[in-house]
Amino acid sequence: MDKKRALSGAIIFITLMGIVSLFSDMTHEGARSILGEYLNLAGASAATIGFVSGIGELCGYSLRLISGFIADKTKKYWTFVITGYVIQALAIPALALVPEHGWIWACGLVILERIGKAIKKPAKNTLVSFAASEIGTGKGFAYQEFLDQLGAFLGPVLLFVTALVKGTDDLFTTYRISFAILLVPAMITIALVLTAKIRYPDPEIFEKQEDKPASFEFRKSFVLFMAAICFFAFGFADFTLITLHSANTGAFNESMLSLLYAGAMAVDAFAALFFGWLYDKVGLKALIISTLCSTFFSYFVFMTGNAWLIGAGIILWGIGMGAQESIMKAAVSGIVPRSMRSTGFGIFETGFGIAWFLGSWLLGALYDLNPVYLVTVSVVSQFLAIVFYALCLRCNKIEC
Repeated sequence: MDKKRALSGAIIFITLMGIVSLFSDMTHEGARSILGEYLNLAGASAATIGFVSGIGELCGYSLRLISGFIADKTKKYWTFVITGYVIQALAIPALALVPEHGWIWACGLVILERIGKAIKKPAKNTLVSFAASEIGTGKGFAYQEFLDQLGAFLGPVLLFVTALVKGTDDLFTTYRISFAILLVPAMITIALVLTAKIRYPDPEIFEKQEDKPASFEFRKSFVLFMAAICFFAFGFADFTLITLHSANTGAFNESMLSLLYAGAMAVDAFAALFFGWLYDKVGLKALIISTLCSTFFSYFVFMTGNAWLIGAGIILWGIGMGAQESIMKAAVSGIVPRSMRSTGFGIFETGFGIAWFLGSWLLGALYDLNPVYLVTVSVVSQFLAIVFYALCLRCNKIEC
């Protein structure tokens, strides 16, 4: 494949996969904005909702280690991508079929959706990394993340409008209508991912083949990078905690919470574009800069009941999340050899997810005790992440 044709094909492929992510995120992020209250109306207790959310995220991340390893061994990347997208896309609209007091079925579908994401994520990131190598890994993943988060913005907005137009006096029925409407972006997701498979059956051609397939090794630089992202994830509060605090303080009314999340996703999208471009210019320094930008988000959010300051904290949260989501994937592409990249993504995302799960649990417990404790742990964790990013950068310079 000549250089010009390869570049054009890579851009089209990344755009197509980004649009797949857009409609996929419209589906599951739209659902996420109303899921907690829906499960409560279906009969689940607060403890059950918290447990199911935690187990869902834990499954959604820990299983990526297995799916990534198998994808590398079999090289059947598209099989994992398509299977995962189908499961994830259909699990959400199926919530519309859950009867009243059917919280067990609803919780099962929530966990199934996370499992679908675990199946496809490492393989999908690997396919995108092949094409991103043609245009710059930072820009490639940033563009894909931008479209992904555009969907995460549009999903909650779609359901907000649905509630206004189709809402009924019965909130449970309104939510079921919302989930049914999400069948449209879900089916578009499936159609587009099948189109991508037909048009680009072998995305590996975008990246130069290794002279000799390399085995995965826990190099010092990878260990330092993993430590950094785990500290980042551990201290980065889940958005559900932010919406809880916003509602508790009365800074925003409940009807605004889905729009707050949509706003955070919009910031996330543009931050991904900027920091992806910056990564291709300065490398891992971009992660240090982005983490510095978001370090004090928790102070603005949790140490005040002022709507403007909480909004500023949410903007910082969106900057941190957008930068990490795009740059981290690009960094893994640069650290892990081509032949074992899906395994690398699996290890990276499993570590990130477990740290996020443990951190979310601890930060939630600290919030109940005193928000000051939450802010302290969050800020210290972010600074430790910066330290390990700096050590990883130094290690890369001396090739350790």
